[in-house]
Amino acid sequence: MDRRTLISAVAVGTLAGAGAGIAAARVAGAGATTAAAAGVAGPAIASGAVRLNMVTSWPKGMLGLGMSAERVVERARELSGGTLDIRLYAAGELVGAFEVFDAVATGSADIYHSAEYYWGGKHAAYPFFTAVPFGMNAMEQLGWLDHGGGQALWDELSAGFGVVPLAVTNTCHQAGGWFKREINSLADFRGLKMRIPGIGGEMVRRLGGAAVAIPGGEIYQSLQSGVIDAAEFVGPWNDVGLGFYREAPFYYAPGLHEPGAILAMGINKARFERLSPEHQRVLRVVARDVYLTSIGEFTYQNGVALAKLQRDHGIALRPFPDDVVREAARVSQDMWAEAGSTDALGRRIYESWMSAFKAMRPWMEGAESLYASIRSGALGPADAMRGTP
Repeated sequence: MDRRTLISAVAVGTLAGAGAGIAAARVAGAGATTAAAAGVAGPAIASGAVRLNMVTSWPKGMLGLGMSAERVVERARELSGGTLDIRLYAAGELVGAFEVFDAVATGSADIYHSAEYYWGGKHAAYPFFTAVPFGMNAMEQLGWLDHGGGQALWDELSAGFGVVPLAVTNTCHQAGGWFKREINSLADFRGLKMRIPGIGGEMVRRLGGAAVAIPGGEIYQSLQSGVIDAAEFVGPWNDVGLGFYREAPFYYAPGLHEPGAILAMGINKARFERLSPEHQRVLRVVARDVYLTSIGEFTYQNGVALAKLQRDHGIALRPFPDDVVREAARVSQDMWAEAGSTDALGRRIYESWMSAFKAMRPWMEGAESLYASIRSGALGPADAMRGTP
């Protein structure tokens, strides 16, 4: 068993206990042996393999997001020794970007790869499992899911729709968005038409703007045609490739609306329960492996892409004005409470989320954030540091 396989097998132990971890290690070990026997060309699909369909909310091959879905397919094949074959469909190939939840819930697809805040119309608490304005970052979210009771509540919420939910990716801290005109005060949000989904869209509405839900693959054309005045998507890595800077040159950060966005792998519950225990464990291992990979990937690639935006296109990150930040923070706290007031389950989700958030904030802000501030003051901007490159 190689190091990657062992790490992945251990990861499932943190989710399902030591016994499941050992069992997953055996499955993964068998997969590694099979892959090795198949040679460097990669594992073939085993005869009689279980085949699952996965629908996504992303265009094929989209940086970070589409790549994450592709990584799920590759890891599942690898760790199962070719006995778990997931067929991947990009947005629009089987169903539309915002139709993937219903496809999986009804059983017309087996798995979706998407963002849970798209399903806020089904239950107001769903955004807690993607991101809420002024909420948790990527590592805090993992703390809540694994150690603060968040995963059990997510399981309970999604079970009501016939879905098994797993965190599969995190985009980390997102950018605040691209704007056609400067934002100098809160007044500049009045009448602003912005592509922004989820509870972040509600934040924009309460700041005086209009939120528009548009799939990622349609944002550029909407900016170009004037359907929207501003848009957020993810961060520099995605944004530079999509060319938003050509239509909306004012780039703001940080993303007050999404301090760390979980992407989810939702599996049809009945289909999941028909899988063997080994295949169930493989899917859990894969989800965690891809999630952890994404944190490092987005952190690194966003840094590289931001430098490219600055160097090649003259784009500088701008901070939001103080009055925008203050009002956004005020309305966000109202929205948290409202999202948790729909029913008894929503209340328990909100209370669990708040409890975990309060428990982690002192360390996150008293150590992690303080360190970043001190480092910036001591070393100066990145391009002023001594050494190479």
